[in-house]
Amino acid sequence: MYKTFYSLATTPFVKDISTKDIFQSTCAAEVAARLSFLQRTRGIGLLTGESGAGKTLAIRTFCETLNPGLFRPMYLPLSTLTVTEFYISICYALGETPKFRKIDNFKLIQQTILGLYKNRGITPVIVMDEMQLARDAFFQDLSILFNFGMDSETPFILLMLGLPFLSSRLNASQHRALNQRILMRYRFDPMTESELAEYIVHQMQIAGANHTVFTDAAVKAIHALTCGWPRSTNSLCSSALLAGYSLKKDMIDEEVIRIAAEDAGI
Repeated sequence: MYKTFYSLATTPFVKDISTKDIFQSTCAAEVAARLSFLQRTRGIGLLTGESGAGKTLAIRTFCETLNPGLFRPMYLPLSTLTVTEFYISICYALGETPKFRKIDNFKLIQQTILGLYKNRGITPVIVMDEMQLARDAFFQDLSILFNFGMDSETPFILLMLGLPFLSSRLNASQHRALNQRILMRYRFDPMTESELAEYIVHQMQIAGANHTVFTDAAVKAIHALTCGWPRSTNSLCSSALLAGYSLKKDMIDEEVIRIAAEDAGI
């Protein structure tokens, strides 16, 4: 309803944005560089951050840059599975029919990953989301499953994503073997106030805006309420545009943000 009122061609602050239009914050640039490093070296990576920090978006962007002839991305968000169910899900992701026994699936997964890498030059990229919810047995099996040639070969990329306390869980003594093999680590930070201001302008311009809609005071209020986290910012800005339209406000000011925050439960 507010697109015509604010002269927008598309809806801003949506999550299904094209990766070519992603705002390049300091955090986005840093995580892209670290993922590029992991792409070259292969191995295990760990990305942590608060909910709505942009972890999944960063991985989607990374996977879209990979050559499909050289890499095979697989996204596994079900970290609450049992170890046996996890093995079955990897078999399916690799295009294999799971076996009945866990040991048989273990061998099948390792053989398939090695075969893809050595025979076809394809590196499997296994992305495991919400890993802060995983059971301890899950982590212990990961260390064994992704050990190739007595830890002398690395024919895979394994990315673990989760909330910040995932790092603390991996620091526990029973997970030391897995933790020591993590080659790349990165914790997402929120946008600064100046970055958030640039982000809002960027999102509005992508949507077709050719004039300023959010005042400086509104930006300050948004940052104070969301702390600069992308998902919360998107939610609040969307609510603000709707509230501004309802109030017939040509520009979104701090009063509109206050009303929008109440509507959005922020």
